[in-house]
Amino acid sequence: MSQPRVLSGIQPTNGSFHLGNYLGAVKQWVDLQESHDAFYCVVDLHALTSSPDPKELRQNTLTSIAQLLALGVDPEHCTLFVQSHVPQHNQLGWIMECLTGFGEASRMTQFKDKTSKVGNDRIGVGVFTYPMLMAADILLYQADQVPVGEDQRQHIELTRDLATRFNSTYGNTFRIPEGYIMKEGAKIYDLQEPTSKMSKSADSLNGLIEILDTPEANTKKIKSAVTDTGREVKFDSVEKPGISNLLTIFSTLSGRTVASIETDFEGKGYGDFKGAVAEVVVEYLRPVRTKTLELLDDKAHLASILKVGAEKAEEVAAKTLADVYERIGLVARG
Repeated sequence: MSQPRVLSGIQPTNGSFHLGNYLGAVKQWVDLQESHDAFYCVVDLHALTSSPDPKELRQNTLTSIAQLLALGVDPEHCTLFVQSHVPQHNQLGWIMECLTGFGEASRMTQFKDKTSKVGNDRIGVGVFTYPMLMAADILLYQADQVPVGEDQRQHIELTRDLATRFNSTYGNTFRIPEGYIMKEGAKIYDLQEPTSKMSKSADSLNGLIEILDTPEANTKKIKSAVTDTGREVKFDSVEKPGISNLLTIFSTLSGRTVASIETDFEGKGYGDFKGAVAEVVVEYLRPVRTKTLELLDDKAHLASILKVGAEKAEEVAAKTLADVYERIGLVARG
């Protein structure tokens, strides 16, 4: 029996992933590639909605690929590629735009959130249409499942609606994908705002544990993390969110239970505890950072990996697009 196919992507909007990215998504990608026919891409076309600096976008894309490899995404066990290397994404994206109602697109939560903050006149059309490109990303590969966070469920529903609409109008073409809502992993919060999830959209980068930060920088951030009143190292997400967040990080990266860590720090202060958390984080991330930097120093090797990945992806994508074009009545190129 063939393995179920999954498709997932990550944006190259920053130079470094943070710990929340890894534990919330990439770690599960690594697990899924062993049991699924996995297609993973760096979605550089989606990143264009924020009008990035060209040089930064190019570097961030390569850095994202290098980090994925260093974190365990294995091209021998998955198809790893850059979205823009497979032109069928744009081509099917236009078909999806033509299938989507204006009202449907207007109801997408992220579009509404962004326009409510800055207004319609300051939002590019790409922000409005990118859910259709996301649908194309998924449907091109006939994915059975799409690993996403809960906040992306609406986009999966749109994808399912568009696939069903196309199939009903033009004949059975697309597999209807299921959202693979990733299992509840460790929730990692901002070091400076421990009631908010760790995110690049935070007001300050001081709350992020970044994979490519130097050991010294991450140590400083952890030792400067917001804590709570008192001195007891105890998990209590309501009364002690700062210490609870650090306990979660310590436990997740060390494999130890929270209870055993609490026992180790009975009678000790926050300073000792933060120092221990910093040591665990630094040693966990050290080989990942080293491997990423090594990969970035060998651009030819990275390019060869991406070439193979794009060819594997395009073989699947081209077949899907050809079927779509034939069914909607576009004349085949001779």
